[in-house]
This record gives sequence, C-alpha cells and structure tokens, in this order.
Amino acid sequence: MTESSPLSPQTELPVTPSARRALEVAKRGCDELLVEQDFLRKIIRSEASGQPLRIKLGLDPTAPDLHLGHTVVLNKMRQLQDLGHTVIFLIGDFTAMIGDPSGRNITRPPLTREQIEANAQTYFQQASLVLDAARTEIRYNSEWSDPLGARGMIQLASRYTLARMLERDDFTRRYRGGIPISVHELLYPLMQGYDSVALKSDLELGGTDQKFNLLVGRELQKEYGQEPQCILTMPLLEGLDGVEKMSKSKNNYIAITDVPDQMFGKIMSISDDLMWKYYELLSSATIEQTAALRAGCAAGLNPRDVKVRLAGEMVARFHGAAAADAARAGFEARFSRGALPDDLQEVQVAGAPIAIAQLLKQAGLAASGSEALRNIEQGGVRIDGDRVTDKGLKLEAGRYVVQVGKRRAARVTVV
Repeated sequence: MTESSPLSPQTELPVTPSARRALEVAKRGCDELLVEQDFLRKIIRSEASGQPLRIKLGLDPTAPDLHLGHTVVLNKMRQLQDLGHTVIFLIGDFTAMIGDPSGRNITRPPLTREQIEANAQTYFQQASLVLDAARTEIRYNSEWSDPLGARGMIQLASRYTLARMLERDDFTRRYRGGIPISVHELLYPLMQGYDSVALKSDLELGGTDQKFNLLVGRELQKEYGQEPQCILTMPLLEGLDGVEKMSKSKNNYIAITDVPDQMFGKIMSISDDLMWKYYELLSSATIEQTAALRAGCAAGLNPRDVKVRLAGEMVARFHGAAAADAARAGFEARFSRGALPDDLQEVQVAGAPIAIAQLLKQAGLAASGSEALRNIEQGGVRIDGDRVTDKGLKLEAGRYVVQVGKRRAARVTVV
C-alpha cells in the first residue's frame, strides 16, 4: 500500500517556526510519519484557523493493566496534547470482541462483553497518569459500530477489496501457509478504519504493527469524502532484557502499577544503551535536554546518574514525587550498599531440577544463557546469599532468593 500527498498545493500557507517545532515534536522517536508534508500543512492550517487537530489513539481493553511499552504512544499523545491539539482516547470495546489479528499467526480468541467491560474500567484511569484527563476526549467505538447493524457492515465491507486486505503481511503468511483466517478477522481493519471516519481524525497513532490498519483508515476517509488522516507509528519498546518487546508473557515488563521501589529498580536494571531509547520514547525531557545528557555522558558523566533521573521521573509520573524520592533513597540503601529489598519480585519457573543458567534466563535476571554463564564466571550470582561458582549447578523444586550483581534480584519459585 503506497502513499502520496492528496492535499492540494493550492492550500499552501507559510511554514512558521512554531509549525516546524510542532513537526519536530511529533517526529521525535517515531518510526514513521505519513504523509509528513500533509501533516505539516494540517498544523499550519490549524495555527491559522485556531482549530486544533483531532488526534486519535485506539486501544482495545484486552488486559486489565498497562505497562511502559503501552505508554509509548500515550506519551506521544501527551506531547501533542501539550501543543494544544485535541486528543481522543478511544476504547475499542466493540473491536475487542473481534480480536486484533495484527502480528498473529493464529486467530486471536475474542473476549466476552464482561471481560471487556472489566478491563475498560481501568484503562482510562491508568492512561490518565500520562494524559491530561481534563483535556482528553474519551470515546467508545461501540457508539457508532453497534448501530451499523448487518446492512451497514455490508456497505462498509463493499468499500475495500479482499486483494488489498491480503496485502497485510500476517494475512499473507497465514494464507500461503494454509493457516486458517476467519472472515471476522478481515473485518477488524475495516472497523478500526471506520473509527477514523466517525471521529473525523486528522492524525492516528499506533505501534509499528498497526501500520496497515492505520492506512485503512486513510482509505476509508477518502471513500467517505473526508480529508485523509495522517498516521504516526511508534517503535515497539524493548523490555528489561533489551532484546524482546516489552511483554508480560516474556516477563520483561515494567507495569505502571508496579510499586515505586520495584519500578525504580527495574528501570535501573536496563542497559546504558537502552536507557537512551527509554528517554526518547518515555521521558518528558525535551530534545535539547536529552541531547545535553548524552553530551554529559560523553564528557564523563556517569550514565548511572542519568538513569536515576529517568527512574525518578517514571516513578513520579505514576506514583508522585514523594514516592520517587523514597524509591531513590531505598534503591541507594539496598543496592549501593549491597542490601536486598524487602519486596523482591516474585517469579516462578518450571523444569525442576533446572540448570542455573536457564533459571536466570527464565526469571528475567539474564537476557540469555550465555549472559547468565558470564555473570557466574564473574562471581556476580548468589543463591540465598551464597556465591555460585558451579556453572553446572541445578536447582531442585523450592523457593530461592536469586541475585545477579547489585541491581537484579528476585524471589524465585522452582516447580
């Protein structure tokens, strides 16, 4: 699916410094902005008319809690909100019943109405820890999707071809591999695209895995006689292992509901290189401030001090400044002086008797088996306070306090 600018050059207005700045803010940390010139024109027209842009983010309430990976797009929304634009937090209570097939090799099981309603109750409350709730428009896509009915759904489906739908990578792979694709899955991109029509969206945000669905929104807006939205995709944030995207299933996540000490310690455990991506995608620090921190590290500033700043900012965002100060003091007391926290993360791993390297990997205390072995060789691994020297050690079923260096520790149950 290729993209070109559909806006007439006759609508050109002078590019102001504030418009350039707004474009720079929008592009900071993003993977792609389509179509950039269209978005710049929208910004310029918005400035000239005093009419804010309508910026949309849709999230299906498929789980009760959000982690920092989810907040990447929310943080971008807040940046655009602070520029004076209208942000729309769309809860996909209708589309969640279909199940988004993006990136899936199998059909995603649809949720029940009861599950969706339970999850939706917490979504905006958690999102409001990033967005300014008083300036956020909250919508549910069942508002316009339920009234469509069978006739409306058929009419909507007539506006998009099967050939274009099968251009989606995951659909193509499944079709060629003989893996079933249910008809209802083909409806998901259409319904997400129709959300943009209903909301008259100027810009839609999403992760890189949402690009196809966002482009469908552009096409449907054209079909309905609207100026097509621009789309902005954000990278998927790597988790604590620095390799896989942040995910609860991979146990490499930082939940926004984590207690302050746990959140602070997890952020301090990320690598120095990954720290800069977290700054770019999560921090409210300006482009200039982040550049100054990078320059400071190049000139001899300890990256650990910069990471402390980031950890403090994240804890303050979700728990308040006092909690951030206490978490920092607790971290210094526990880890800098070698003490262990009272509220160690609880982890369960399977496979008793399990090799120590595999345990460290499964528990999220090492990114790989080879890294785990290096930590053992360097004398940085302790079980219940005793240093591990045997790389071939196997642990029977039981409960252990496992420590890797000064920053990573967990209470691990082996089953």
